[in-house]
Amino acid sequence: MKFNAGQMFTNRAWLSPEMDACCGENYSYNYRQANQRLNRFASFLQANNIGQGDRIAVLCKNNEHATAALFGAAKIGVVTVLLNWRLTAPELDYILNDCAADLLLYDAEFSETVEKIKGAIPARIFLAARGEASDMAFEAALEQSSASEPAIIGGGSDPALLMYTSGTTGKPKGAMLSHDNVFWASLGLTHSLRWALHDRYLLVAPLFHIGGLAPILANVHVGCTTYYMPDFHPGKVWETVVREKINFMMTVPLMLGAMMMIPGLDKMDLGSLRHIICGGSPVPQNLILAYHKLGIKVYQVYGATEYTGAITFWTHDMDLNKSDSMGKPVFHGDVKVLQPGAATEMPPGQVGELCLFGPQVFSGYWGNPRATREVLTDGYYRSGDLGRKDEQGYVYVMDRLKDMIISGSENIYPAELEAVIQGLPGVAEVAVAGRPDEKWGEVPVAFVVRKGENTVGENDVINICRQSLAGYKCVKEVMFVEALPKNATGKIMKKTLREQLR
Repeated sequence: MKFNAGQMFTNRAWLSPEMDACCGENYSYNYRQANQRLNRFASFLQANNIGQGDRIAVLCKNNEHATAALFGAAKIGVVTVLLNWRLTAPELDYILNDCAADLLLYDAEFSETVEKIKGAIPARIFLAARGEASDMAFEAALEQSSASEPAIIGGGSDPALLMYTSGTTGKPKGAMLSHDNVFWASLGLTHSLRWALHDRYLLVAPLFHIGGLAPILANVHVGCTTYYMPDFHPGKVWETVVREKINFMMTVPLMLGAMMMIPGLDKMDLGSLRHIICGGSPVPQNLILAYHKLGIKVYQVYGATEYTGAITFWTHDMDLNKSDSMGKPVFHGDVKVLQPGAATEMPPGQVGELCLFGPQVFSGYWGNPRATREVLTDGYYRSGDLGRKDEQGYVYVMDRLKDMIISGSENIYPAELEAVIQGLPGVAEVAVAGRPDEKWGEVPVAFVVRKGENTVGENDVINICRQSLAGYKCVKEVMFVEALPKNATGKIMKKTLREQLR
């Protein structure tokens, strides 16, 4: 029998019908009620001739209706595409044409964007949620549909989700995540961390990001309650933690830093909050220690869409002196450091490409066999990240392979320089890229955004590099800019910076 991600919700509703499943501002559904909503959506899809292998798209913030659509669609073999709601109309146009979605579910606040693309995309059905819009309301679609359990269709290696990559170097690609990927990824989370029946989870990381989605899948599998927060507000996060007795959540370091700035934290009743998972970039140790003083453990995660979420975790059960690492691979997973472009495994301590093994590895890129062949080799995924493992198996992520600077035959990792420069009090943001050089091949150049009215200068940046790094690694030039070029998910577009240096 094939595993089906939607049937996972059916099983949880059978086991825990009265447990809170999905909560948010002005709504709360137990697992029995939530499962009926899934069934109604599946029935609506079938009534509109959307079936196994077809795609639907979701342009929604963190809300119950987004995951109701996902799990309901999965029950009948329909593939869900979770769209980044920060994208512009042309960017959404590209993705929706690439995946040829038959239906678009969107939050009414995005009506203006949807109206711009309606005539240019294949979707024939539009459903609006949470507000006034010209299209049929999501709730009306559910009301007219049957709550009976549908026959489960598909599963196993069939695609359940398409998650489009951020496209920092070109057009985004749709990573196909199968029902089996979902199963093993949820086991990887729940077998690596304390993730237990009746826990309460705060969803504040966006659903269109694998770090936002993967915990929801695990919550259903294990039997947790998810509280949905559509927008991140540091103060509201803490209010929700206290009011809803939240046990854990997923963030990025910028969120952690903003949350720590809220006054009066030491006077709040934060006893329910055991730990915060944090990823996207390394978490500074001083932030880890600051949360530890509040009785909250911060766990570092290294993840990838193509691995259906978490790859490694560093937790407080591991060596605190290793908190600059990304920890060790998730249960059922493995990370090997291979020579770039080859299958030779590098010895401990040496840098190579981080390659990912295990049942969490994605199926490939939608309609793009060439891109798939570039990263999938004999069932493992070549991440494009440079890193190393130490003798104890801790994984250290150095930089992106394509961002590495080769200067005088020496490898320079921009992330290492950026971490040093970021320590200057007057630096808000920094990115380092390579400039062509006749003598050295390439030399590192820093693009710096000043903090406020600060007058940090070029010599300040160069000197802090000289104090902390070998001479060949130091930046040779500093360019002060108003802002760094970023894509819709907030990732710095190094390709754009390199083009400015050509």
